[in-house]
Amino acid sequence: MRRLQLLGWITVGTVLCALAVPWFLWGDSTVVAGLPLWLWWHVGWMGLASVVFWTFAQRAWGIGIEPGREGDSSDASGSEPSGLEHGDRSSRPATGGDRP
Repeated sequence: MRRLQLLGWITVGTVLCALAVPWFLWGDSTVVAGLPLWLWWHVGWMGLASVVFWTFAQRAWGIGIEPGREGDSSDASGSEPSGLEHGDRSSRPATGGDRP
């Protein structure tokens, strides 16, 4: 299910990017309410892109980035936890390099 959702969001993002610039309206001299039609397309498309991005941020932010949640509690990189998740700062080097 997550893979299908990821592919769906990739498709939506690709379509939004591909149609953001109205290539098919270049050279069209149609004017609506004092502005060229291509500009209305662009403004409307950016409004649609904003709504889609808001929806993505609410429902699927991090999809394809975060490690799998279906029973996999191990780190995605396969490395040991650094201990920083629990406030342990002893394993982190000091800012600016190694401690003297």
